[in-house]
Amino acid sequence: MCATCGCSDDAGVRVTEPGHTHEHGHGHGHGHSHSHEPETRTITLEQDVLAKNNLLAERNRGWLRAKEILAINVMSSPGSGKTTLLTRTITDLAGEFPITVIEGDQETLFDAERIKATGAPVVQINTGAGCHLDAEMLERGLATLAPPPNSVLFIENVGNLVCPALFDLGEAHRAVIMSVTEGPDKPLKYPHMFAAADLILLNKTDLLPHVDFDVDAFLADTRKINPAATVLPLSATTGDGLAAWYTWLRTHSTHAQVQSAHT
Repeated sequence: MCATCGCSDDAGVRVTEPGHTHEHGHGHGHGHSHSHEPETRTITLEQDVLAKNNLLAERNRGWLRAKEILAINVMSSPGSGKTTLLTRTITDLAGEFPITVIEGDQETLFDAERIKATGAPVVQINTGAGCHLDAEMLERGLATLAPPPNSVLFIENVGNLVCPALFDLGEAHRAVIMSVTEGPDKPLKYPHMFAAADLILLNKTDLLPHVDFDVDAFLADTRKINPAATVLPLSATTGDGLAAWYTWLRTHSTHAQVQSAHT
């Protein structure tokens, strides 16, 4: 079991390009168990795991910056519309800048195949019983994907509002996607996830007339948790609000390139 989140650490991680399979005899990247250890040992293991992850994350971050790649860690619960938003974004912004995707799921190539259909390069990382991506998994994914310089990399994390918030991957920004069908109380129930985000995308706003969702209450609770985050309501299905999302992407992509040029 993982000391930080309780997920299994004997799951076989697979890094796959659609149409190609690469098996890795890799556990969860933690190499430990603590089923009968005292609490103090669990805390030590958690610190060790996160310390190792953070070192690898900094290495990833340096590699991405050197290539002027804007990496965005996209997190949410299952069914929020992450893949739908990414496929729409890739299609709408085709030709503006290269976009590549690393897909994280416990099993299947379903989402990677959807991304592949847009023409964007994609690699699938299946975590088995693991509930999040970590920096080592991203490092392997980058080696397989080889995103080009001056591009945007979306890292679609495993659907989960808890564990992905703990693990720095080396990304430049963290975006949390939440749909109005999930209820407005998520920022208060999962504060660590929302506190870690630079950007919060409130998706499926086209369904607001049909669900009990208080947008003002959601915004107020979000501000309590993270007053600095940008919050953008949108619908990946209808396209409402996507212009603001695309402006955010263009602005941060240019900023990433300028930053890299001066480091």
